Amino acid sequence: MSAASAEQERVTRRYERLARFYDVCNAPMELAGLRTRRRRLLGLACGRVLEAGIGTGRNLEYYPPGVELSGIDVSARMLERARRRARELGREAELHRADVQELPSEEGTFDTIVATCLFCSVADPVRGLAELRRVVKPEGRILLLEHVRPRNPVLGLLADLVSPLTRRLFGPSLNRRTEENARAAGLELVEVRRDGIWREIVARPVSGDAQAADARSTVE
Repeated sequence: MSAASAEQERVTRRYERLARFYDVCNAPMELAGLRTRRRRLLGLACGRVLEAGIGTGRNLEYYPPGVELSGIDVSARMLERARRRARELGREAELHRADVQELPSEEGTFDTIVATCLFCSVADPVRGLAELRRVVKPEGRILLLEHVRPRNPVLGLLADLVSPLTRRLFGPSLNRRTEENARAAGLELVEVRRDGIWREIVARPVSGDAQAADARSTVE
């Protein structure tokens, strides 16, 4: 087993343990604006949709009508809660256990791919983002909602110092550079909404004449 695979196994076990408490622990963030960010970004989803890292299904209520939804997660216990939430909402969704770093889908399968608060915990985020690029259609979109390393030098250093502890105890790292990782994975950042540590990203596979550095950004 590779080092990255071993790390991902450890992270998966942490999320299995935390599954029953996950929604309660995240409630303050939801009330502090995460719910609004979810609604705004997921309103862009259309067609055949894959949600990578669906977790307990917090995004299910925000998808527009008519999408054909599939979801994957590494945690079986998280998926149990997502299935329960889907039933309660009357939302049709195919949910499977899988790792974003090795997606079981063929190239160019999905019109939209969604990942929210996922790439803070993936062992190899560039590999995971490259898998999203592989399975999205060439004209499709990837919608990411992620927290990233603070730009403030002091806060950034603090995130670097704290991340090994949060990684060990809960799973996520607080110092991921998701914009840079997305570019390294071959994605063009079409639009980025920056608000503190939060990023709402609309991306797509890099075309022959596209330059990932040309992303249009909005700052709040």
